[in-house]
Amino acid sequence: MIRRPRGTRDFDPEEMRKRRHVESIMRDIVERWGYEEVLTPTFEHIELFTIKSGEEIRNEMYGFIDKGGRELALRPELTAPVIRMYVESMEKKPKPLRLYYFGNCFRYERPQKGRFREFWQFGVELIGGSEVYANAEAIALAHTILSTVGLECPVRLSHLDVMNKLLSQLSEEQQRKVLRQIDKKETNIDVEEPLLSSIRSLLSPMEPHEAIEVASDIAPCEGLKTLSELVELLECYGVPYQIDFSIVRGLEYYTGIVFEMYAEGLGAENQVCGGGSYSLSELFGGESIESCGFGIGFDRVMEICKLEPPTRTKLVVVNAGAYDYAVMVSKLLREQGGNFSVELDVMERKLREQLERANTIGAKYAIVVGERERKEKLVSLRDMETGEQTKLSIDELVKFVRNL
Repeated sequence: MIRRPRGTRDFDPEEMRKRRHVESIMRDIVERWGYEEVLTPTFEHIELFTIKSGEEIRNEMYGFIDKGGRELALRPELTAPVIRMYVESMEKKPKPLRLYYFGNCFRYERPQKGRFREFWQFGVELIGGSEVYANAEAIALAHTILSTVGLECPVRLSHLDVMNKLLSQLSEEQQRKVLRQIDKKETNIDVEEPLLSSIRSLLSPMEPHEAIEVASDIAPCEGLKTLSELVELLECYGVPYQIDFSIVRGLEYYTGIVFEMYAEGLGAENQVCGGGSYSLSELFGGESIESCGFGIGFDRVMEICKLEPPTRTKLVVVNAGAYDYAVMVSKLLREQGGNFSVELDVMERKLREQLERANTIGAKYAIVVGERERKEKLVSLRDMETGEQTKLSIDELVKFVRNL
């Protein structure tokens, strides 16, 4: 037996119905906010991801050399590909650009609960606009998406200026190391007193007034003013939030406001959304432009999402000796649209076996057609719950299914 690769999953029809239902809700929300979908290649030149995140990211990627000797990688995330596309073909379009995406990504890491080697991301990129206004919209949009699919995920906010100011006395290499430790929530941060005490005083979520007051004493900076303006807008949007200066984001291209959202029921890996301000376009040969966005871990959302997709009424066309007529009836019904599905036997089953199949799959109605029905241009509609059977003309049948 050949099994699926480690860190990947199969999704059966029931699971796919749920995933497509939640996906459709997310798509509907972002499109009502004015965002348009984009799609980028599943693999890119590996430099796209190493140019900012560094060579160490190679260990986390599926990289390969193609037959032309080009070094490529399966995409580990989607922001960099979208900005590459923007620089390549959309830079002259009117701003702001509101873009969204949904796609699979790949990371070579140890599979565990909530972490897979192939995973799906839903996200948006807002290219252009002021840092405060754009991030307020992005945060409110992310909160709207998650609350609509039934997840309560208060926002945790930060601004990278605060930690950057606090760590400015360290070398660039030391700063990166400490920020990685903070991002991973490590307790043994590699700095000495009194800097260690200052860092620890900022690592717990706080209410806005308290957080800005504490940070102003320890690391006064322009980012605190930006943060104050942001929380005022979030009050207008009605988004619940806390300020948490331990939010520094793992991807190194973030530049200012950063935010994360967490959900209960996922254990240690409970982050479902993250984003903020970033600067990437100039690295890919474009002009510098303020941008922000977020990514939602779709798989983590699906682990705890309780939404059930709407069910289609199942109809079974039962061939009782007039298969060509059964095909015609099936085709006609499928052309009507509506919230029902139509199944026709393809295994040459007998009448009794076809009705047993209808019961097995939970069909609401069986539409029996045979030579007599063909001659009379009728069908026999059987209610599978009551066993009651009614003769209908084709026009009556079409009217009936349109009301399902």
